[in-house]
Amino acid sequence: MRKSPSSSHRSFKVADQIQRDLAQLIARELKDPRVGMVTLQGVEVTPDYAHAKVFFSTLASDPALATEGLNQAAGFLRNGLFKKLQIHTVPTLHFIYDATPQKAADLNLLINQALSTKAKED
Repeated sequence: MRKSPSSSHRSFKVADQIQRDLAQLIARELKDPRVGMVTLQGVEVTPDYAHAKVFFSTLASDPALATEGLNQAAGFLRNGLFKKLQIHTVPTLHFIYDATPQKAADLNLLINQALSTKAKED
């Protein structure tokens, strides 16, 4: 069975709303020191809305500890989402560390180093 464009669009809207609401809940309600400062990079929701993968990056805290803390708080955060969202099923949350921003920063540093080395040689 093919998904209609409207159901796909709704899925993106729900994922976007989950991301916004979760960001607020984590910043305001979550007191776990392991989590630290995290940025939600994106949310992917299964077609049946049973599960959501929440991709995040972290500024200063250990990614493994932050993942552990967020996954341990997933039930608490899901309950907070249940109060905010206007959908029948609030998905089970699965937090996944996204290293893309760190990799991009590392690559940018390498490019700048190569450019400065080239400038010194010229």
